[in-house]
Order: sequence, then C-alpha cells, then structure tokens
Amino acid sequence: MTRWLAVALLAGAVFAGWIIRDLETPYRGFTGSTVVEIEPGSSTLSIAELLTSQGVLAHRIPFLVRYAVGRGHGRLKAGEYLFDRPLRPLDVYRKLLQGDVYLYQVLIPEGSDRFDIARILQARLGIDPADFLHTTEQTALIHDLDPQAPSLEGYLFPDTYRFPRSTNAAAVALTMVTRFRRILASRFHNELPTANLHEAVTLASLVEKETPDPVERPLVAEVFTRRIEKDMPLQCDPTVIYAAELGRRATGHITAEDLNSDSPFNTYRHAGLPPGPIANPGESALRAAFHPAAGKNLYFVSNNHGGHVFAETLTEHQHNVALYRRELAAERRKAEQAAAPRAETTHRTAKGKVSAKGRARPSRKPEHKSDSGR
Repeated sequence: MTRWLAVALLAGAVFAGWIIRDLETPYRGFTGSTVVEIEPGSSTLSIAELLTSQGVLAHRIPFLVRYAVGRGHGRLKAGEYLFDRPLRPLDVYRKLLQGDVYLYQVLIPEGSDRFDIARILQARLGIDPADFLHTTEQTALIHDLDPQAPSLEGYLFPDTYRFPRSTNAAAVALTMVTRFRRILASRFHNELPTANLHEAVTLASLVEKETPDPVERPLVAEVFTRRIEKDMPLQCDPTVIYAAELGRRATGHITAEDLNSDSPFNTYRHAGLPPGPIANPGESALRAAFHPAAGKNLYFVSNNHGGHVFAETLTEHQHNVALYRRELAAERRKAEQAAAPRAETTHRTAKGKVSAKGRARPSRKPEHKSDSGR
C-alpha cells in the first residue's frame, strides 16, 4: 500500500511539474499572426480546444487546470483575440480573462457626415448602416450641449478610433460624442463662441465642407457670418448635397432639382444657417467658426488651384468668377489638345499593325466623347 501511495505521489508530482512547465513555456504553433474568435457562451473546454487547434496552445489540459484553479477570479471573455508572438499559456489565460480583444482601427476623416460614417463602420466593423443612422437620430447624448440638434450630426468627432468587432452602433456613437466633449473641454477652454454652440457647430460644418485649407477657414466663416448679418442666402453647395442625401436622392453632383428643393437644409432657398450641422467638423473648422476673420468679404470662388479667391463686392466677385471660368475653359482646351495627338498616334499605329499572317488588321476609329460644357 505504501508503495502504491509513493507511486501515486510521484505520478502526481510529475504531472504537476508538467503542468507548471507547460504553463510557463512560450508557444506558437502558427506562422505570422492569427486571430481567434471566441463566441459568446462558449464553454471553457471548447475554448481550450479552439486555442489548441489554432496553434495558440500546445496542450489544452494545463490551460484547463489553470482556469479551474482561478475560476473564482472571473470568466473568460468572448471576442476576437490577436496572437502575433509566442505566449505562455498563463499569458493566454490572462488575456482572455481581461478581455484584451483585438481592436480594429477605424479612421473617420474630417468632414464625414453620418452617412459616410455609416458606410465606414459597415466596412470596418460590420455594423448595419441603418442601425447607425437610426442611433444618430436620437439626440439624448447631446441634449445638454445642443437642445436644438436634429441629430448627432456635428458632434461625432472625426478621429482615429479603435473598436472591437463586437461593438454596436450605440457604443460607437457614445465614444465619438465623448471625444467631442473632451476636445471641447481641453482645447477650447475659455474659447467658446459668443453665439450658441448649435449655431457655431453648424457653421463649422459648412466651413469644413467648403475648404480643407486651415488658413482659408476663418475667411469662409467670415463670409457666411457677414451674409447672415445682411440676411443674404448662404448659397452653400454642400448644404444642397446634404439635403439630397437626407432625401435619399444624392447623385454625386448638384442638379436643378436639388437647387429648387424646399428642404430646410437648402441654403439657396432658405436664408441663414441650416437647421443643424451637415457634417462633423474637425478642430480647425471649429476654431474658425468660433473665431471668424474680421473682414468685409461677402463672396468667394475657386481659384482653380485648390483654394479660393475672396471678394467684398459683387462686382469684384463677378470678375473673379469670370477669371475662374476662363482658366477652366483654357485648361479644358489644353487637355483636349494634348489628347488629340495621342489619339491620332494610336489611330495610325492601329491602322498599320500587321497580323501574323501578313495582312493589315482593321483598326477601330478612336471614340470621342462630347463635353457637357459645364
């Protein structure tokens, strides 16, 4: 009996030594990296088998023993886990216990509207766009900031975020609004606009969509502010595009129907700011809206080089518009002239090609597309 007890004790000691050694030994049975997804409700045994089959664990028993010993400290969390280097089973256990899931990088560019963000979230996280749009139509998250807000548009701060794949639309919206609040508190301390925040963020969204140049943004904010003071329509094209998007008729370019739309967001038909933001502005556009330039400009038009030309009077503005149109027409003629020799060369080369049998191959005449003249 004593001998059998000694054998049992020895076997137990060997087993315990193997368990300890395995738990302390880094292991990687895969090449490169791997992402393991643990479904909600998975049993510990199925998790151990999955980790073993994916090459994260060499053996499942030491992992199961460690869980049995420490199960009073918590449960293993579901989610996607990235493994990109050898890990000790102890580290794997802690990773799952802490819920250190893989986070997907989600870039929301400045000037993105709710519809843009919905498409990005669908591509990166698989979130239903309709779910996100419905979520962002609820304004409880910003009621204290902007009781007039028709949606969360304008308050979903554009930035680079990291979310687990299991994130839902409500969690994303909360995170983005929280980031907006932090930016407002940390970078605009004592700089809040004299007007209400609703108007300032709405103006910032128009500025964001009109120009990407931080230098020009205070000037654009100046133009819109002065036009509002003079009860002039803003005639901001991005508001027309946004109105079309709200009406589910966006086509990628402005049509006569869009310009005549009775949407309150159409600043060609309705004077003053639209009912709310048309996009989510970044820090530069917000600062420009909070502090417009102090000038007398009432107009601006593209300079054909990525920027704008500003004017105080309609006569000066009309001159700038005429110059813009002449330069645009000149660029089109130049492009057409450059394309003509290439088309002729292609035509001659094709006409002179000889087949393997020694006969000239028929060539197609180059196609010429008409220019709309817009």
